[in-house]
Amino acid sequence: MCAGEGKRMKPYTETYQKTMIPIHGKPLLEYLIKGIKLAGFKDFIIVVGYNKEQIIDYFQEGKKWDINIEYIEQHNLNGTGGALLLCEDAITDQHFFLTWGDTLVAYDVYREVYEVFKKERPDFILVTNYVDDPYKGAAVYCEGNYCIDIVEKPRKGKSTTNLNNAGIFILSREIFEILKMQTPSKRGEIEIPDAIRYGVKEKNWKFRVVKIEKDQFYGDFGDVKKYEKLVKNTNWLNLL
Repeated sequence: MCAGEGKRMKPYTETYQKTMIPIHGKPLLEYLIKGIKLAGFKDFIIVVGYNKEQIIDYFQEGKKWDINIEYIEQHNLNGTGGALLLCEDAITDQHFFLTWGDTLVAYDVYREVYEVFKKERPDFILVTNYVDDPYKGAAVYCEGNYCIDIVEKPRKGKSTTNLNNAGIFILSREIFEILKMQTPSKRGEIEIPDAIRYGVKEKNWKFRVVKIEKDQFYGDFGDVKKYEKLVKNTNWLNLL
């Protein structure tokens, strides 16, 4: 998902598409694609919008990376759920891998997600990362290895969990039916976490959780201060 304007990443996004901001010689999106490919995926759909030409001109059809890329444009930036709905006809498998375009994790996490899927065959997988307070993202509540609730943008200081939605999933095509009937959030967006919550609460979906440990690498490239710290520090590159 690479359509957003990246308002929190100004002034960099005045020049670059957020996922194409360079870091240590490569755009962020190249790191993501490499990690996901190493996990075992070869066919990619990239949802583009703001400054889409930067992504399309750089990656083209993906031949340089030995992958296949299809581009879908999100004209109306109406949330992650709205972006995913645009992909419904292009996704032909029953299950698919999904990630936000502005988060990067250790490559072992991508591999673990796919290995859990192949071994356990859950219909849904959600990855979490550890935070002091998940108010900027989505608070994830678990029993054992399964999600029992997810709350998008909870009030600061009100969550009783340190688990945040990391923006990495394996989903069943069942998600599309929920997204189609979903009411937009207060932000006017169709939110994937809201669809997950409905599925868990109302349809008894079993959402397997893969947890990124507190000391594991999780790079948030949607926050300018966190990005600038990652620019100054190169140690995280060894974790990819």
